[in-house]
Amino acid sequence: MAPSGKDTRLDEGDAAEKSALKWLLGINFSQVIVAGAVGIVADSTGLLGAALDNVADAAVYVVSLYAVGRTVVAKSRAARLSGVLLIALALGLFGEVIRRFLGASEPIGLAMIVTAIANAATNAVGLRLLRSHRDRGVHLKASWIFTANDMIVNLGIVASGLAVMVLKSPLPDLLIGLVLVGVIIKGGWEILEHAKEARHAADSAAEGHER
Repeated sequence: MAPSGKDTRLDEGDAAEKSALKWLLGINFSQVIVAGAVGIVADSTGLLGAALDNVADAAVYVVSLYAVGRTVVAKSRAARLSGVLLIALALGLFGEVIRRFLGASEPIGLAMIVTAIANAATNAVGLRLLRSHRDRGVHLKASWIFTANDMIVNLGIVASGLAVMVLKSPLPDLLIGLVLVGVIIKGGWEILEHAKEARHAADSAAEGHER
């Protein structure tokens, strides 16, 4: 039996979601490599935090790819896993900021600025890819939140890099690391809330059908 028009549109929508998420996954892996490598060379907590954030993003996109075409409950579980992962990584970054604060660090401001601007540009591409898909499920809403957070993070790193150069102090880099912790935890919490709402809506709908 040939699929109906509705089913065909749903299949096309799923294919478009998968394509966008695959592009985002590729973008994030490139950001992890660049921000991580430059962060180590430039001794920047902000860039290392951005790389860590991108690792979490990549995990979200992988989970979101799994959720495409699945039930609301499956999407909710995928989003919840993403939120928990994000908060756990934020706590790890907090430990790294404390370690660097107690030790010695000499971040290179110019390297921070150039890398963060490049990452912000790729984040803009990611948001464009997600714009038409973000309302198709909580898993894609999570992806949108992560990508938007990345844009904020990279703009913050640019400002921090400028401050490092002007003040000739590592403190701005450590401060942006702390801000990153807050941004990441906030994003993880928002995703958990969206997942909870989606699950509640699915449970309510199921109860309605049973009646």
